[in-house]
Amino acid sequence: MLLGLDVPPISNLTNWPAFAFKNSSLFALNKVGLIYLIATALTLLLFLVGARQKKAVPTGVQAMSEMGVEFVRDQVLMQTIGPEGLPFLPYLTALFFFLFFSNIFEIIPYFQFPANARFAMPLVLALVTWVIFNVVGVVKQGPLHYVKNSLVPSGVPKALLVIVIPIEFVSHFLVKPFSLMVRLFANMLAGHLILATFSVICTAVFKKSLLLVILPFSFVLLFALTGFEVLVSFLQAFIFTILTAVYIGGTMHPEH
Repeated sequence: MLLGLDVPPISNLTNWPAFAFKNSSLFALNKVGLIYLIATALTLLLFLVGARQKKAVPTGVQAMSEMGVEFVRDQVLMQTIGPEGLPFLPYLTALFFFLFFSNIFEIIPYFQFPANARFAMPLVLALVTWVIFNVVGVVKQGPLHYVKNSLVPSGVPKALLVIVIPIEFVSHFLVKPFSLMVRLFANMLAGHLILATFSVICTAVFKKSLLLVILPFSFVLLFALTGFEVLVSFLQAFIFTILTAVYIGGTMHPEH
C-alpha cells in the first residue's frame, strides 16, 4: 500500500494474457506479440515506401529511410567492420529499426510496454547474431583457424593454455550471446518498471489534495523520465546493433 494506492505486483507489468486465438493449442496473440507484429510492419513499410519514392531531393518517408540507412552504415558498420561488411548493411539496418520500434512502444498510449522487456525476442536475436558471426568466422578463416583464433590468444605461454582455453571458450561462444540478450532485456525491463512505478506514485500524489504542492515537480519528473525512455529505446537498439557488427567484424578480422 503506497499513499493509499495498491501497487500491483511485477507480474501485472510483464505478463500479458492472450486476447486472440486464446483457444488455439499452437498459437495465441497477446500485447507483446502484437507489438512485434506492428514493429515488423513499420520496419517493412519504412523501407518499402521509401524505396518507391525516388525523388532527387528526398522528403518524408524517403528521407527517413535514407537517413536510417546512412546512420547505420556510417555510425555502425563502417566503424566496426569496414567496407567489407557492406553485405550486412540490410540486416543491421532492419535489426536497428525493428528493435527501436519494439522499444518505443514503452511510451505509446494503450501499449505502454517495451516488447523487449520480455527476454524471448532478445534471446532469439542474440542467437541469430551468434550464428552469423560464427558462420562468418568459419567461412573467412576456415574451421580450424577460426577455432584456434577464438580460443588461443597470441602470446599466451603454453603452460597457461589449460586455463585460458576454457575461459576463452566460455567468453566467445557463451557469454557473448548471453550478455547481448541480457543487456537489452534488463535495460528495457528496468526502465519500464521505473516509469510504471513513478506513474503510480504520481497518480497517488494527484489524488492527495495535501500533496498538490509537489504535483508540478512530479509531473515534470514523469515527463523527463518518459523522454529518457525514448533515449533508452534508441540507445539499446543502437548498442545491440553495434555489438552485433563488432562481433561480425571480430570474426572477419581476427587479431591473431
